[in-house]
Amino acid sequence: MTKEEKLVVINSLAEQLEAYPHFYITNIEALNAEQTASLRRKCFENEVKLVVVKNTLFAKALEKVEKADADLVSTLEGPTSIMFTNVAKAPAVLIKEFRKKSDKPVLKAAFAEGCVYVGDNQLDALCNIKSKEELVADIIALLQSPAKNVISALQGAAGQKIAGLVKTLEERNN
Repeated sequence: MTKEEKLVVINSLAEQLEAYPHFYITNIEALNAEQTASLRRKCFENEVKLVVVKNTLFAKALEKVEKADADLVSTLEGPTSIMFTNVAKAPAVLIKEFRKKSDKPVLKAAFAEGCVYVGDNQLDALCNIKSKEELVADIIALLQSPAKNVISALQGAAGQKIAGLVKTLEERNN
């Protein structure tokens, strides 16, 4: 591979690192052609982009976009594939589902929601990550809960008692 070809690959990887907020570094070595095709199909269905990379070129792409965390770079050994995604937990769920039939892919590391996760033992934590939208929805639900309780109390029998007390207090003031 010439220096110009390597530069094209590095730039392409850097563009993908900027386009996708989350990525997983995995090892899919030893998957046969059928399993690899199945994994690629599942990635496509879940809007996950799977790319096999050379470790040195990916490390240079990480440096170029300033995401070259020492923990991430240290995992770039042996066969490496990258899963790019817009949804942080999508590859983790996909890997977990795929491993019901095979022991691969193995998670080397992940960059999800601005944090670095290293090691295959982080797969469960990655499956439980909530997106920003999910967290906002949870907060809104928590904020609405007390208001809903007050409204339902006012609409029920307790509401009639409160209305009666307010009416009595108004009559006293007049």
